Amino acid sequence: MGRPHVLIIPCPAQGHVTPLMKFAYQISDHGIKVTFVNSDFIHEKLVAALPDEDEAQSRIGLASIPDGLGPGEDRKDLLKSTDSMLRVMPGHLKELIEKVNNSNDDEKITCVIADTTVGWALEVAEKMGIKRVAFCPCGPGSLALLFHIPRLIEAGHVNGIDGSLLNEELICLAKDIPAFSSNRLPWSCPSDLTVQEILFRLALQCIPAKNLSNWLLCNSVYELDSSACDLIPNILPIGPLLASNHLGHYTGNLWPEDSTCISWLDKQPAGSVIYVAFGSLATLSQNQFNELALGIELVGRPFLWVVRSDFTNGSAAEYPDGFIERVAEHGKIVSWAPQEKVLAHPSVACFLSHCGWNSTMDGIGMGVPFLCWPYFADQFHNQSYICDKWKVGLGLNPDEDGFISRHEIKKKIEMLVSDDGIKANAEKLKEMARKSVIEGGSSYKNFQTFVEALKQ
Repeated sequence: MGRPHVLIIPCPAQGHVTPLMKFAYQISDHGIKVTFVNSDFIHEKLVAALPDEDEAQSRIGLASIPDGLGPGEDRKDLLKSTDSMLRVMPGHLKELIEKVNNSNDDEKITCVIADTTVGWALEVAEKMGIKRVAFCPCGPGSLALLFHIPRLIEAGHVNGIDGSLLNEELICLAKDIPAFSSNRLPWSCPSDLTVQEILFRLALQCIPAKNLSNWLLCNSVYELDSSACDLIPNILPIGPLLASNHLGHYTGNLWPEDSTCISWLDKQPAGSVIYVAFGSLATLSQNQFNELALGIELVGRPFLWVVRSDFTNGSAAEYPDGFIERVAEHGKIVSWAPQEKVLAHPSVACFLSHCGWNSTMDGIGMGVPFLCWPYFADQFHNQSYICDKWKVGLGLNPDEDGFISRHEIKKKIEMLVSDDGIKANAEKLKEMARKSVIEGGSSYKNFQTFVEALKQ
């Protein structure tokens, strides 16, 4: 019997690749062989974004399988991409596992760890008699809701086809879990009901994923959300998963990191910088982008802003006239940043975020207050945790047209950076998160239990 060999497969998107790659590093530190499987498309982006001197491939095997779409096809078309993946990827995954297992008797794949949204990978593992682990990329509160869907449908609260609420009652799972309203469900997309239906179908896939698994892992901290964790049998919170816990480069990015922002941060006063980053998927209209730029400028503080090349409705943003020249002295704009290093930097004052779960855990792990601007899926409910339950951030209020004005942005940033209560709460959560991952902490114990089980 050779050493344990784990195959890890995420849903093909940055927010799903990131936590699983951090986790892959963590288990490889414990002598476990890891093969990380992406779609061919994501694999190419990942390899292209690696720093030239990166040694990651010697530590973690990177493999890929086709997603069934051609090179020019639109992978943002959710219906097309999910149908194609379901049709094509299970067969290719089975072939890959057989190929690995036939090539080396000592290092056969002993366990498959799959994102809850790619439950088909766990079905493949079950048919092949391999141990199975589901990994949840969202927070325990959203996950608890997903597992309650069948009961909510049965009770007549939720439409079983598109997930819409059949009455205006809030969904309360437990007193410590923020209630879900009709526009705060993880699959809500009132502006596009076809997308909502697809998101709801993906949410439903998490239920068989849980039932097929020997373990259910989550990038969270038990003490942060014990009420939600207690509703989920077999859950093991092992977060926050932070790349800074590991040596060497981190290789989970689909865009090359611009590390010049760290030396720029070194030159800024402590607690002065507004960090603005909306993750890998959120987009803004050109008008809303202009308003955000002018709002940041009005504050007059140093800022670090991550602007992806597809940030304004899928294309490159155009800045307001004269903006770049006016902010040249105190503003830094990059296309992708080493987020954990940025948030850990003493010059950062606050985090203007889309509230994706990875960013939420990064911010909590580093004790940084949030200004919340959620975009879709679980991000609205994450905002409820940040502002209402944990009290480590503020939300932005859109006008009646859903537009967030420069004055609202300026006002809320100024309120946030001068709120000592929010800063103190953020520090407390940082301490709680840190304690959980050191020896004796809840996440540390859960992780050790899991690694020992893998080795048996």
